[in-house]
Amino acid sequence: MMAVAAAQKNREMFAIKKSYSIENGYPSRRRSLVDDARFETLVVKQTKQTVLEEARSKANDDSLEECILQAQEHIPAEQNVELQDEQANLENLPLENEYVAVEEDVEFESAEPEAEQSQEPEGERQQPATKNDYGLTEDEILLANAASESPEAEAAMQSAALVVRLKEGISSLGRILKAIETFHGAVQHVESRQSRVEGVDHDVLIKLDMTRGNLLQLIRSLRQSGSFSSMNLMADNNLNVKAPWFPKHASELDNCNHLMTKYEPDLDMNHPGFADKVYRQRRKEIAEIAFAYKYGDPIPYIEYSDVEVKTWRSVFKTVQDLAPKHACAEYRAAFQMLQDEQIFVETRLPQLQEMSDFLRKNTGFSLRPAAGLLTARDFLASLAFRIFQSTQYVRHVNSPYHTPEPDSIHELLGHMPLLADPSFAQFSQEIGLASLGASDEEIEKLSTVYWFTVEFGLCKEHGQIKAYGAGLLSSYGELLHAISDKCEHRAFEPASTAVQPYQDQEYQPIYYVAESFEDAKDKFRRWVSTMSRPFEVRFNPHTERVEVLDSVDKLETLVHQMNTEILHLTNAISKLRRPF
Repeated sequence: MMAVAAAQKNREMFAIKKSYSIENGYPSRRRSLVDDARFETLVVKQTKQTVLEEARSKANDDSLEECILQAQEHIPAEQNVELQDEQANLENLPLENEYVAVEEDVEFESAEPEAEQSQEPEGERQQPATKNDYGLTEDEILLANAASESPEAEAAMQSAALVVRLKEGISSLGRILKAIETFHGAVQHVESRQSRVEGVDHDVLIKLDMTRGNLLQLIRSLRQSGSFSSMNLMADNNLNVKAPWFPKHASELDNCNHLMTKYEPDLDMNHPGFADKVYRQRRKEIAEIAFAYKYGDPIPYIEYSDVEVKTWRSVFKTVQDLAPKHACAEYRAAFQMLQDEQIFVETRLPQLQEMSDFLRKNTGFSLRPAAGLLTARDFLASLAFRIFQSTQYVRHVNSPYHTPEPDSIHELLGHMPLLADPSFAQFSQEIGLASLGASDEEIEKLSTVYWFTVEFGLCKEHGQIKAYGAGLLSSYGELLHAISDKCEHRAFEPASTAVQPYQDQEYQPIYYVAESFEDAKDKFRRWVSTMSRPFEVRFNPHTERVEVLDSVDKLETLVHQMNTEILHLTNAISKLRRPF
């Protein structure tokens, strides 16, 4: 629980608070999931750099005496004298031979990349830090963040590795080990090698266990010494606060609202509703309704105006005319089902609640109202729970066939029919599951895959090219372009699709064609297995919870469930084979 709380706090610390607009560095006027992901990666890096610089500046303002007093607060009173004596004599301690069980070049190569990160490129080296410059690393700031959660979190044991560069020879190692003993740490592994850095005698890797509070004080104490060229903390894998937080239960999507970003028409002169004060006020009212929504609430009913219904009718009739010829069979079948259920009619806009009930009955998907555009990470995460975040506002009446951002007409006519198809619903969920805990760079790739499949994907059907992407099926201009000979069609391969540049000013020059949804899922699964995420996840539909498969017990439970399903299948096959 402490690790989860710390991860959530770190997410707040690095949260995106900028509006997605040109004024704040957004790369284009037209919003897209791909550009969102790129913008978020850039802003997170900038925000993180600011946070780190502020923390380092604050650390430089703290005196060594204050650090020692803080350390003493967490060490038994009878040992305070020992701590003071050891700190005062840290520079003059002799080498303690019993600690120096050095193993040469066993694991140092694996540790070096992170240790080297703090080194400036050749030709760009800054002036050496003053003796009072702590130069805190990101790991140290995240560790401090985790320790500040509560007294229990500060006293929690932490496994970590220190990489120290010794200027005065291997004899300095004894001082480090004595300091670790003083702060009540347990050394698990020590190794050294001659340094490859000019002016440094040896590089030493020390793996240790220590409480978080004492570990931070140890680092500060060691940085006061002039015997060390540099010192870097590499947190052990047990410290999960550096991994991106992600929701484990559908109710936790409520916690993502602070990352909700509203597209405001008044930010862009090219927006169709820029000069329409009535439209802008209507958008605000619908957004506030969605912001108030919480998990478990019924989806709010929206009373659409005659103007909004007129806009819906125009687009609905166009899609109704084009779908039989250009949409894939799965879309056509679901579209017909929605008409049979009287959800798709031209005289009114469907309500999200009735659409959500329809999807839940067919594929287990449900809808959640969104006030605007989520960040790419949060939007993809919701898919992991078979929840689609849908807007409820309608595009401006002066632009019925184009909208600069997704609206309810795009969601209803583009996404909803295929979310009622079991195979496509599974593909969408797997994209969401792959995003949980992924790095910012991987979120960009997943967003690009999503863009060229769920939004603008094509597939083969009886030797012909059909559309299944929501962006195509709700935009007849680009739909006709995508199936023409004016663009290039490529076979869907996730690895190449994930890095394909996205065109946002005009129609795409390249579209990816899947052999089938099953083929797309198979290729996607193989590609996801190459991602850097060190764990696997699965969705439990009974509890609406995402389970991280990181223990033998969890795997055994899953195997038991699979064996039960296989038994049911075996029994069904046996009964079908029996003679009448």
